[in-house]
Amino acid sequence: MSSFVVDLTDPTPPYEQIRRAILDQVATGVLATGDRLPAIRALAGDLGLAPGTVARAYKELEEAGVLITRRGAGTRIAEGAPVAQFNEDLQRLAETMVDAARTQSFGDEAILEAVRRALRSRPESPRQAPAGNGR
Repeated sequence: MSSFVVDLTDPTPPYEQIRRAILDQVATGVLATGDRLPAIRALAGDLGLAPGTVARAYKELEEAGVLITRRGAGTRIAEGAPVAQFNEDLQRLAETMVDAARTQSFGDEAILEAVRRALRSRPESPRQAPAGNGR
């Protein structure tokens, strides 16, 4: 079972932290198509949040096509949700960036936030096969 953490000192609303955590876990392959998520009340209890907070995160992900909820079957990762695609070239780029940031004494949270901000500030371009990847 995957775990979610909500930092109440973070200015990001808790529902958004849950939403992002689920998206990150889907993108990295921690959660895969068909995997069942905790029930809203159970997750809310585990995180010390109101059920409505978790429900909002789930609802937004359902609207985005990432989750599907069926009575009796629970909430699961939907077919067609983004799946992890490991790319060695991208991994090497990330490791180089992390090494450079750590050499300048940046901590992991600062590095993660910098990557998130960079992703948000640059619109995704049409997918192209990386050079030398043979695709």
